Amino acid sequence: MKKAVLLVVLSLAAFGQDRVDLQIVDRIKAEAFDRSEVMETLRNLSDVHGPRLTGSPGFEDAAKWAMGELTGYGVDKVHLEKWGPFGRAWTLEQSSLEMVEPRYSQLTAVPLAWSSSTNGPVTAELTLAPVTVSFIEGPKKYQEAWQAYQAAWTGKLRGKIVLITVPKVPAQQTRPQFRRYTDAELADLEKAPDPAAKLTAKKLEDLEWPDPADTGKFFNSLSNNLMEQIYDLYDQVAADRGAFFAREGVAGVVLEDTRAHEGLLFAEAAGAFKSGGTPAPPTFVVTAEQYNRIARLLEKKSPVSLRLSLKAATSDRDVDGLNIIGEIPGGAKRDETVMIGAHFDSWHTGTGATDNGAGSAVMIEVMRILKALNLKMDRTVRIGLWGGEEEGLFGSRAYVKEHFADPRTQRVTSEHAKFSGYFNLDNGSGKIRGVYLQGHEAMRPVFQTWLAPFRDLGVTAISIRDTGGTDHLSFAAVGLPGFQFIQDPLDYGTITHHSDMDTWDHAVPEDLMQASAVIATLVYEAAVRQDMLPRRELPKPE
Repeated sequence: MKKAVLLVVLSLAAFGQDRVDLQIVDRIKAEAFDRSEVMETLRNLSDVHGPRLTGSPGFEDAAKWAMGELTGYGVDKVHLEKWGPFGRAWTLEQSSLEMVEPRYSQLTAVPLAWSSSTNGPVTAELTLAPVTVSFIEGPKKYQEAWQAYQAAWTGKLRGKIVLITVPKVPAQQTRPQFRRYTDAELADLEKAPDPAAKLTAKKLEDLEWPDPADTGKFFNSLSNNLMEQIYDLYDQVAADRGAFFAREGVAGVVLEDTRAHEGLLFAEAAGAFKSGGTPAPPTFVVTAEQYNRIARLLEKKSPVSLRLSLKAATSDRDVDGLNIIGEIPGGAKRDETVMIGAHFDSWHTGTGATDNGAGSAVMIEVMRILKALNLKMDRTVRIGLWGGEEEGLFGSRAYVKEHFADPRTQRVTSEHAKFSGYFNLDNGSGKIRGVYLQGHEAMRPVFQTWLAPFRDLGVTAISIRDTGGTDHLSFAAVGLPGFQFIQDPLDYGTITHHSDMDTWDHAVPEDLMQASAVIATLVYEAAVRQDMLPRRELPKPE
C-alpha cells in the first residue's frame, strides 16, 4: 500500500511542474492574432520564393530570404548547414505540351522534376505502353514485373512519345474537397489503436507484403530502418523507369497521375536526381481528362501526335543539400535545447504554400513572437527548416545524425543528453486540433496541461497514435521526444498536396495564426519547464 501511495505522489509531483502561465498565453495570443506576420511570410515564401525544389537555386534564394527575416527578428546564429551531397540542381525554365493531330490543343501539363531538356520543340507519334508495376506491391513483385515490362517493350519505343499509365476516368468526387475534423473524428483519433508488433527485418524483401489497399497501416508498422528502405525503393523505381526510357531513345514520356481529378496536376520526380544515374527523358504529367482523350484516340486508331518542348537548367554534378538553423539563446539552462521545425523544400508545380510553406511560415512566426515579447526562457530555442524532406527526410535525418545520434548504431553525442524535445508542423494549412504522442504516454499529462488554454480554439485531441511521413520521425528514431500536430485536413489531401494548386490562395490565415499561438506557447513552456521533457528508452541499433 505504501508503494502505491508513493507512486501516486511521484506522479502528481511530475504533473505538478506543468502549469501554464496564463499571462504569458495572453501576451502570445495578442501578438499572434493582433500583430500577425504569418501570411506575409507565407506570401514571400510562395509568391516570391516558390517553388523551393531541394538543390535548386530557388531553394537557396528562399533560404537566404528566410535567414534575413530571422536575423531581422533578432534570432542568433542564423546559418545554413550543408548536408549531402544531395543530387543535381534542376530548375524549370520553359515547357509546353501540345496536341497537333488530329486537332490543335494546348494541353495542361507540367514536366516532372529532373526531366531532361529537349533540343527545341519535338513532334512525334504516340505509343500506349502502360507501366502497371508499383513499388507498393513489394520489392520482389516490382522487380519481376519490371523485368517483364522491359522484355516486352525493348526495341519498340525509339522516337515515340510513350504514354505509360492506364487510362482511368476519375471517380466522381462525392466527398467534400474541403473539410474540418468533426468532434466524432477527433474522439476516434484519441482511441488507442489495436496492439500490433512492429515489423522488423534487415531488408524489405524479407517481409510479407499486404494487399496494396492496406499499405497505409503496413507502412506505419515498419521500423525506421525499413522506412528508409521504402524511400530508397521509391527513388529506385523512378530511376529505373527514367533510365529504361532514356536507353530506348524515346522522344518523351506522358502520364496521368492516379490522384488527378477536375483538371488538377500532381507531379514529383521523373527519374534519378543523382548525377551518377541516367537522366530521364522529357517526362510530362497531363490532366486526366486530356490524357484520356489522347488514349481514346489511340484506341480507335485515329492519327494523333504531340509536340513537346522542355528547357531546364541542370547541374552536371551533385550539389549539397541545405538546412536553415537559428536560435534564441536561453538563460540558466542555455546548454539545453528545445527545437521547432518544418520542411522548407517543395515540389515544383505550385508554389509550395501548403506543403510546406505554411509550416515554415508558422515556425518563423513562432520565433518572431518569442523575440517580440522578449520572453525570458531558461533553455535555448532552436529552429530547423529542412531541405530534402520530399525525397526522404534527408535534411532532418542528416541533422540528427550529425548532432545527436546515428540510428544505425545509436551511439549518442553529448548534445543528445541536453535535448529536450522537437515540435513539427507539416500537414498543410489547417489549424491545430491536438497532437500525436507517438506512443509516448508520459507526455499525455504534459500536453493536457499545455493545450488547455486552447480548447476554445478547437485544440482537444491527444492521440497516443503514431503518425508518419515527416521530420519528427528523424528525432524519434534516436530516442528524442519528437511530435507532429493533428491538423484540420482542409483541402490538403484532396487538392493541394504536391499539385499545381499548392498556392497561397489555399492557406487559411486564421488557422495559421492559431497554430503560431499554440506552438509559441508550447515552446515557451518547454523552455522554462523545471525538467526536460520525459523520454522513452533509446531504440535498439538498426
